[in-house]
Amino acid sequence: MKFIDEARIEVVGGKGGNGAASFRREKYVPFGGPDGGDGGRGGSVYAVADENINTLVEYRFVKRYQAEHGERGGSSDCYGKGGEDIELRMPVGTLVVDVDTEEVIADLTQHGQRVQVARGGKGGLGNLHFKSSTNRAPRQCTPGEEGEKRVLRLELKVLADVGLLGMPNAGKSTLIRSVSAAKPKVADYPFTTLHPNLGVVRMNDAQSFVIADIPGLIEGAAEGAGLGHRFLKHLSRTGLLLHVVDLAPFDPEVDPVREAQAIVEELRKYDEALHNKPRWLVLNKLDMLDDDERREKIEAFLDGLNWPRDVADDRDGFDMAAHRVFTISALTGEGTRELTRAIMDYLEVARAAARAAAEVEKQQAAEAKAQRSSLIQPVAGVDD
Repeated sequence: MKFIDEARIEVVGGKGGNGAASFRREKYVPFGGPDGGDGGRGGSVYAVADENINTLVEYRFVKRYQAEHGERGGSSDCYGKGGEDIELRMPVGTLVVDVDTEEVIADLTQHGQRVQVARGGKGGLGNLHFKSSTNRAPRQCTPGEEGEKRVLRLELKVLADVGLLGMPNAGKSTLIRSVSAAKPKVADYPFTTLHPNLGVVRMNDAQSFVIADIPGLIEGAAEGAGLGHRFLKHLSRTGLLLHVVDLAPFDPEVDPVREAQAIVEELRKYDEALHNKPRWLVLNKLDMLDDDERREKIEAFLDGLNWPRDVADDRDGFDMAAHRVFTISALTGEGTRELTRAIMDYLEVARAAARAAAEVEKQQAAEAKAQRSSLIQPVAGVDD
């Protein structure tokens, strides 16, 4: 199935049913009075996260989704039937944005999450609501409300722990094939990868993480050059970026340092938060270099990039835990085990910190609630 990660649709809530104006008419019951019921509410439209769906392709073909209208109220105090709600099932990781206001309506990050994206209209009131001592035969009733209408932009951002970035042919797809069961296409020409690929890296039965490979970036990607700019948003949810660098390019005119700097600049121009994410260097294709050439190229690259070597060498305020260097050969697997082990250790610490922060936030919320409750004193039984 073709990977579709963006779509635009229109959603419309159902119209509420009109209220009824009728009167009770039975034998031996003179002046029965009003008995017009209310109209039923219109159906609403909901977005639901479904882990069994991995693309927005179906929303490219059907552009408009209309919930059912509510039924009109009837006589004998009968209320109209409410319209049926409709659910739009979307991949986990979908962001739902109102096109007109740019408001984020839903961020579907968990399976089964259900968010209303278009509200159905309320049903109209029947004339039984307008009865009073001075108006015993009301003929008033109100129409049902129109349902909410919205144009939505759907953006799928893949949910991954680790994101790969780099120039075309840096070896990202080969790396993800080497460390996971994913099988992206690999070839010796640029832009082999045309859409994001996800792979699950399993360290053991209890430890695993998800790694995402996106199409290669080129200089000017933030302005729309190449393919990678369409998928930069997929890196925004990742906790760690791996910057894969080709240390042995076929073209001798290619400067790995300049290419690496260009990638970092594209991240900065696209999104400052993405640029500030923890980013590790992964120097690839060591199998194409002998031992002496390896050391020479690695040292020259790190010097050219002004990358710190250890904790004591903390230039430019680098956090060494978030800016490490690994040398690998994705083709032969050399160094990949050490890389994945380091990633797993890093993510375990980050996950523990996130759980602790969530627990603290939950505790603070409970304490604030308890404090608000203590300020509300009962008035019954208080002595004057």
